[in-house]
Amino acid sequence: QVQLAESGGGPVQAGGSLHLACRVTGYTGSRSAVAWFRQTPGKEREFVASISRSGGGIYYADSAKGRFTISRDKAKNTVFLQMNSLKPEDTAVYYCAARPTILSDNTYYSTLTDYGHWGQGTQVTVSS
Repeated sequence: QVQLAESGGGPVQAGGSLHLACRVTGYTGSRSAVAWFRQTPGKEREFVASISRSGGGIYYADSAKGRFTISRDKAKNTVFLQMNSLKPEDTAVYYCAARPTILSDNTYYSTLTDYGHWGQGTQVTVSS
């Protein structure tokens, strides 16, 4: 059983930064690709960034490129999302998701159905 727990959300002013963390536990937790998605009311959950099990495959949505950085600490089974230059349109609930993979798999997984394990989400609110 894989369990995910997000932390680090909160209110921030436009131009500011937040550092989200997703702790992944369970037998296959460290053997998973992990992604961040976000969702605002009335909209579909959208892909933000992903990192492969090995860390060799990192992908970003266009909205995140140049501002967000995804990374993982394998020893702590934690994946991070550093978000800089935040904008009001980044306001959303941010979810992390995991997909067990083999070590050599650096595939770009970006759809909701690619991931079978989800956290409860953390709210990010960016004020102008």
